[in-house]
This record gives sequence, C-alpha cells and structure tokens, in this order.
Amino acid sequence: MIEIQNVTKRYGSVYALRDVSLTVEKGTVLGLLGQNGAGKTTLLNILTGYLAPTSGRALLDGHDSLLEPEEAKRHLGYLPEQPPLYDEMTVQEYLAFAAELKGVKKSSIPAHIDEVMELCGLGAMRGRLLSHLSKGYRQRAGFAQALCGDPDILVLDEPTVGLDPKQITEIRGLIRTLGKGRTILFSSHILSEVQQLCDHVVILHEGAVKTAMALGEENDPDEITLQATVAAAEKSIVSRLRQLDGVRRVTVLPTAHSDQTMAQITFYKQPEPERRLFSLLSSLSIPLLELSRVQDSLEQVFLKAISDTM
Repeated sequence: MIEIQNVTKRYGSVYALRDVSLTVEKGTVLGLLGQNGAGKTTLLNILTGYLAPTSGRALLDGHDSLLEPEEAKRHLGYLPEQPPLYDEMTVQEYLAFAAELKGVKKSSIPAHIDEVMELCGLGAMRGRLLSHLSKGYRQRAGFAQALCGDPDILVLDEPTVGLDPKQITEIRGLIRTLGKGRTILFSSHILSEVQQLCDHVVILHEGAVKTAMALGEENDPDEITLQATVAAAEKSIVSRLRQLDGVRRVTVLPTAHSDQTMAQITFYKQPEPERRLFSLLSSLSIPLLELSRVQDSLEQVFLKAISDTM
C-alpha cells in the first residue's frame, strides 16, 4: 500500500508540488497522469526516498520513506525513466548485484534471478553485456532489477518512453503480468496507456491533484451532455440553448452545412434533459436532425482537469 500525505515540495518561491495526497491500495494499478512539468517525477522521487519533501510524508506499507528508508525500501521496486544500468556488466551479473543489494540471501540469488529473467523475457540475454542490449531489452533489464527482492510495491516512471510500438506492447504486457498481486504506481503522459493498464488514475497539474478517480467513473454523475444537430443557423439557436434551465455550457461543433448547427449541450442536475431540448425546439419550430448522449473519455477528463477554467 502507498500513502502520500499532504506532500509539498518548494524550491524557493516555486512550487513543484502543492499539498498532494493520494492512496494506492494493495493490488491496484494507478496511473499518474500529467503534462511534462506537472510534478510526476518529483512526486515519485519523494515516494522512493530520493528527494525530501518540504512538508508532508510518503509511506510504503506504513513505513516513512525518509525516516525508515531501509524498511520502506524492502517493499519497493523502482524503475526510473532512465534505467539504472551498469553497461560493463552482463545481465546476469547486474541482476545478481541488484539482488544482493535488495537483501536476497546469497544461496538464493541464482534461482531468484533465473525466475526474474524468465518473467521479464531475458533468459536468452543472460550473458550479454548491458551495453549491447537494444532499448527494449535495456528497459526489461530495468524492470528485472526492480523485481529483485520480490517487492510488493512497484513504482515506474514513464516505463515505455522512447520505445518502438512492438517494445511498448511487450512492456505493457509485462506490467499487466506484474500487476497481479502487487501495488503499482506509474507515471505517464500517454492517455491510452493509462486507460489500458490502470484501475485508477490521478491527474496532476502544476503540482496539484486535479482529479482522482477509478477508471469507468469518467462521467460526472450530476452532468449529462447531449450532442444535437438541428436545422437552424448557429446565430438563431445557440443563445436560446444557453438559456435552457440547467445548462452549464454549449460547445458548437463544425458542420459542413451553413443552415445546420451541431452542438454539445451539458446539463447539470437534469435527469431528462432531452425533454427540455425537445420542448425548446418545438416552440421554435426547428427540426431536430440527430440527438445522442455523450460519454466523457479519459482524454476529455484530462483536458478539463488541466484547463485554466477548472
């Protein structure tokens, strides 16, 4: 289990993180989303004990990563954005070194690293120098060192950055496998990756948590958005749509017909907004050509979260 409690990181007058709190339960895969510079790596560095917060604390299975570093790190496997590889070592030598650092008994190390290499698809590379590995296999070697010591918490920073499509698919498959029975927190700015791999998502923007939710809860239960196409020019209908009871926003979408208007109309706390729309259009004698409800995607949630208007 991961707990981040009211963590703030400040450099002079510049805030990298502002009062960030989140919890990742055991067996959960949580994606940390945010633009470049949002504070994702800073938060992971604090969680893993590489950086001290200005205030607040980070706990790994109940142990403070700064005050109890040895105990906390027994539970932790960490893959930074650039895997910490020693290029002059072979894969087998490197993993034996990592296992020893993680406190694996010397007599158990050979069997342990065999198991880790098999899990990460590195068996054929055991005798190869790390400097001779492809980008994808270097990333696998980074994963393998994170797994040494059999940690129950994995923290991954941009685990697929710089990989080609085939390598990305392989690494995502590995994350799915590793997620069984472990707690995983990984950062990314790739929305599709988070949607494929995660149970929960936290969106950081300018160092603060803007959204935290389980995937599948993208839609605000109090909001309903309709997408409607009507046989009327924009100037004759949009202002009337905005005057409907419960309307939060109206967004006009492009259409090829000047005598038609396509718009998304978001209602707040209106259980059957279609009735209000039908009534308005009927009173104006405007034909309704198409109508549907819009379900928010993760992309829409992300854009709302980082918008200055939110």
